[in-house]
Amino acid sequence: MSAVIFPKIIFKTRRWMDDYSSDDMRYGDLSESQLRNDFRLTDISAHVDPWRLTAFRASPQRQSLLYSPSVIQEKITPARCASLLFDEFRQLARMFSFYGPYQHVIGEMITHMQKNSGMPFRSSSLDAALREQIMSDTREKSTIKRIKLVLQQVIDWGSNECSERIDARMDLMLKDSYLPKFMRFKDSFNGLGITVHDTCATHITIDSLAINNNRYRATVTYNVQDHFGLDKHDIRSRVFYQFRLFRLWFYLQRSQQFGYRPFMTNMQATVEITGGRDEKI
Repeated sequence: MSAVIFPKIIFKTRRWMDDYSSDDMRYGDLSESQLRNDFRLTDISAHVDPWRLTAFRASPQRQSLLYSPSVIQEKITPARCASLLFDEFRQLARMFSFYGPYQHVIGEMITHMQKNSGMPFRSSSLDAALREQIMSDTREKSTIKRIKLVLQQVIDWGSNECSERIDARMDLMLKDSYLPKFMRFKDSFNGLGITVHDTCATHITIDSLAINNNRYRATVTYNVQDHFGLDKHDIRSRVFYQFRLFRLWFYLQRSQQFGYRPFMTNMQATVEITGGRDEKI
């Protein structure tokens, strides 16, 4: 039996890393006519009209029930318009991110988009959230349980070596596992649903494996990537379209007038797992 050499990638999703060709990574590609007619983007902001580059502010009113509030429209520059839209973007995001240790991340990601570099985004908070999600998943199809099960099966306990069957077994078991994502109920308000939610690509690597006395110890690294951008399907979804936040986001990203660049969100978590020859999983 040939020795299996580590580090070893044991799983890759079908969707690949750094896929800049996907629709949610496009920017500045839609005209005013397309946005208005094809995507019904007429009510974008409560504070500015980006089509006419005007800002709204209430005029002073006399204290009387006979008079309705009126609005003064003020001409603004494109840069001022974009700044106001991003301020509103951050404000609207608070409804999805108002509790817990990760609530600040969406603000950082919106600011990263506003800088318009298109460079990948990393956050130690998202790395910590990924690790917490991996380790707290107790479902039968969690990746940790599946990895433990396969290791128990492919280790030759007599020679303390790992069988080459690990490739086929890991691929089969992990394709049917629950990959780490942020789609739990609590993620709808702790900031993880609005920042990541589903994920685009996942690579899982066993960095090291030590076997001794019918026990093993393995170090496993998860590299997970998501796209901070919206595709056409997103904005056509009734769920997304009903929220001004997503209409505003789609406009900032896809309009020819602004075309702010989406970006990759990269997350990484390394965990240690242990198990035994006869351990119940």
